[in-house]
Amino acid sequence: MGKLAPPRRPKGVPHNSRVRPGGEHLTEEQVESIRKAALASGRHGHRDSTMILLAYTHALRNSELCGLQWDQVNLEAKTVYVRRLKGSISGEHPLRGTEIRALKKLGPDRRGFVFVNERGEPVSKSSFQKIVARAGKESGLTVPIHPHMLRHSCGYRLINQGTDILMIQVWMGHANVRNTQEYTKLNTVRFKGLWSD
Repeated sequence: MGKLAPPRRPKGVPHNSRVRPGGEHLTEEQVESIRKAALASGRHGHRDSTMILLAYTHALRNSELCGLQWDQVNLEAKTVYVRRLKGSISGEHPLRGTEIRALKKLGPDRRGFVFVNERGEPVSKSSFQKIVARAGKESGLTVPIHPHMLRHSCGYRLINQGTDILMIQVWMGHANVRNTQEYTKLNTVRFKGLWSD
């Protein structure tokens, strides 16, 4: 008897949507627990935790994060130039104090790529995928996670805190606001006040 193939995911149904209410996103608390797990794991804990922080805060795709270079970062002006891929719109983002402190702690050599391995080469997309998956497991999450979920999680966080949709579009670099509107499907804020006690 041959091996049974796993059931195919129906078209339009997001990965993990049957086991994770709301589909492919994490709460802010879950992201923080993943960051802490990454920080406590191995010799590159601080680097890995900082990667997760920036990916989540700035809605970075895996390739945008791994391709981040020091000439995009201005620690004095407290900004990062987010160079978007896949036809998205690039732009400058402010950096919070948490991010600035984390970036400074990466070391004094601020040339080339921001996130590098022991050989001084940029951390690869597959390596970051493993970092996120391991941190998710070690933080106690019961379903596998991947880097793109950090981007989605940023969008859901912003929409749920009541941020204007056009502001979110610019933050995430969406060329079309229809991509941003996907996040309104899980906007719990909009339902507040529909029923009163």
